[in-house]
Amino acid sequence: MTKLQVNGMTCPNCARQVTDAIQSVPGVRSAIISLKNKNATVRWSSDAQPDVPAVIEAVKQAGYEAKEVRADTSTGCETEHTNWQLNLWLGVFVTAFLMIGEWGFSLGPKPWFQWLSLALAGAVQIFAGAPFYRGAWNQLKIGSSNMDALVALGSTTAFGYSTWALLAGLRPETSALQGGGGHLYFMEAAAIITLISTGHWLEARVGDRASGALKSLLNLAPQTARKISPHPASSHPLPAGRGEGQGERRVIGENKTEVPVAELKIGDLVALKPGDRVPVDGVVMEGDSAVDEAMLTGESVPADKKSGSELFTGTVNLNGRLVMRVTATGESTALAHIIAAVQRAQTSRADIQRLGDRVSSVFVPVVVVIAIAAGLWWGLAPESAGGIHGALARFFWHAHAPAGVAAGFIIAAAVLIIACPCAMGLATPAAIMAGANAAARRGILIRDGVALEKAGKITAVVFDKTGTITEGKPGVAQVWENLQSAICNPKFLAASLARHSTHPIGQAIAKISDEIIELAGWKEIRGCGVEAKIQPSTARLGSLRWLEESGVDLAAGEKFTAEWSSQGATIVGLSADKILLGLFAVRDAVKPNAAKVVGQLQQQGFKTFLVTGDNSLTAASIAKQVGIAAINVFAEVRPEQKAEFMKKLQAQGERVAFVGDGLNDAPALTQADLGIAVSRASDIAREAADIILLKSEIEAVPEALGLARATLRTIKQNLFWAFFYNALGVPLAALGFISPIFCAAAMGASDLIVIGNALRLLRWR
Repeated sequence: MTKLQVNGMTCPNCARQVTDAIQSVPGVRSAIISLKNKNATVRWSSDAQPDVPAVIEAVKQAGYEAKEVRADTSTGCETEHTNWQLNLWLGVFVTAFLMIGEWGFSLGPKPWFQWLSLALAGAVQIFAGAPFYRGAWNQLKIGSSNMDALVALGSTTAFGYSTWALLAGLRPETSALQGGGGHLYFMEAAAIITLISTGHWLEARVGDRASGALKSLLNLAPQTARKISPHPASSHPLPAGRGEGQGERRVIGENKTEVPVAELKIGDLVALKPGDRVPVDGVVMEGDSAVDEAMLTGESVPADKKSGSELFTGTVNLNGRLVMRVTATGESTALAHIIAAVQRAQTSRADIQRLGDRVSSVFVPVVVVIAIAAGLWWGLAPESAGGIHGALARFFWHAHAPAGVAAGFIIAAAVLIIACPCAMGLATPAAIMAGANAAARRGILIRDGVALEKAGKITAVVFDKTGTITEGKPGVAQVWENLQSAICNPKFLAASLARHSTHPIGQAIAKISDEIIELAGWKEIRGCGVEAKIQPSTARLGSLRWLEESGVDLAAGEKFTAEWSSQGATIVGLSADKILLGLFAVRDAVKPNAAKVVGQLQQQGFKTFLVTGDNSLTAASIAKQVGIAAINVFAEVRPEQKAEFMKKLQAQGERVAFVGDGLNDAPALTQADLGIAVSRASDIAREAADIILLKSEIEAVPEALGLARATLRTIKQNLFWAFFYNALGVPLAALGFISPIFCAAAMGASDLIVIGNALRLLRWR
């Protein structure tokens, strides 16, 4: 992890530009920008060599300054943040004073008040306006422009004109111009800087709420842990099968030392008292307790933990003493992976954002041209401009447009300020940040903004069966044996074949017998089953389709197959060469909420499908129990064919979400428009998925898709508002209907509207 101090950022758009610049550097996994403290935290990929100079250069190329600081030292950013707030309060005080003087006591025409206004507004320009001038200059140096340029130009135009008019009024031949008793725009110049700075301050305060879930996650891990140093004489090996393996040591006598969590290593023993937060990932070695995992999974019911149970960083031990052995530390913990996922989602960009980016990239130069043209029009042809203003006033409102030489400058300033594209830049990232955090609070991890956008466009949801619709904990309900075959005991052979299988069905069959038959050449064929040599035959255990393709006659077991398949059981066959030795009815209970989930999705307008490698009778039975139409059930589908099935639906115009959890699901998760991996998903399935559900049930699927739809809707609303605001504001300012002060206030209000609309996602139900 690398910490940088970043100077030149004035608004959330600046922070987004810095984030994009840092994340463009090879090897950077994520970047978190603190606009308030003016710093950046860079996290590197585990297989990458940190290249800090490249990051600093990337930030420089984006128009900002950066330098590396030690993670455990003060960066001085707090002082800079304090100075920024003092400058803001200076602007508020000066603007309020000038407004009271001009509007309350009509002091504007008084020469002494004009000179005082020059001094006070000048202080605002120098101190409160400095961040805008620096930001504009930094962008100008790299041949770019941003909203800082518009703010700086608008404020400078009003201040520069007023200063010139005041000084020109000292000479008799120019006294009629504007000095002496005329109106000057020092108040407007100060108000522009102050109102926009206030808007940014409010944005930062309001935006902090959008990242609340991430901050909560970052604060979950405790700083210290009670490390146990066991007395060798008072410890002894655990019985076989206890813990994660044989040879673990049970702690009886012990010395406990309070140590920083960073000093813990894999294999260390840690004591947990009731109320303690788990400091790192580990496995329970001793004790029984309930652990609150709500912040990580969204589950309100505490999880029971006993010897061998997994513990995760940041969860809370509720009511019992536990001794845990450390299995993961630092960025290898589950909490670190979750934080990284939330960070990645918050700082990512959706495809829809490209529209706003393209518009913003050409918007500033176009607005400058419009401002110059409007200023020249009002300055050189005031009768024409005033005539059009008067003709339109009956459709809008009567506004006192500036007159004389002042008109050109003030109209130009108003156009520059109202056109700031800040709201356009915030429209998408604000909604993505709020949506990702709202999802994280519910135990839903969204990979990035693109995934969130894709989830909002889904039309069909395809479920895998085992471990997704069903519990994923199958058991053998009944066994049929071919009494005419005397090769060997079918149960012994089946259990021996299944012993090394990683498939849940294979593990269930392995439990039916402890007898071991020696096998040779064992191998697992994905989507089919397992086979091995048992002299002089080849034994196979797997799907009936696979056995039939291998030439096995299944006629003897047809009655057993039909009976148990109709009850939702999966039928697994055992053969030796082409002889059927036995059949095993393996039944996996349907998840309690599966039917409710399917019903909710159908009510939301999604088409639902079931795809499985099981036979058609079993698949139809499971589908009937959960409410999926028979026409949408596809059985005896191999893993590679699941991806082909996704392509088939996509060719029909469907935007497909695939929900699965197993190793075999990775191709389908990748091919689908949206891959959703449920809890206990294998590492490969998680890597292939766009959304990971930490909850133990699939009831989070409609919640995730509903939240994604709401987020996409919010993005579109924000973009519409941002375009509408600029499309309406620029011509009104050019025609003299809104003053620079109102423009500054409206610009700040537009940003707050966009952020406020995004924050509604945090309360989404």
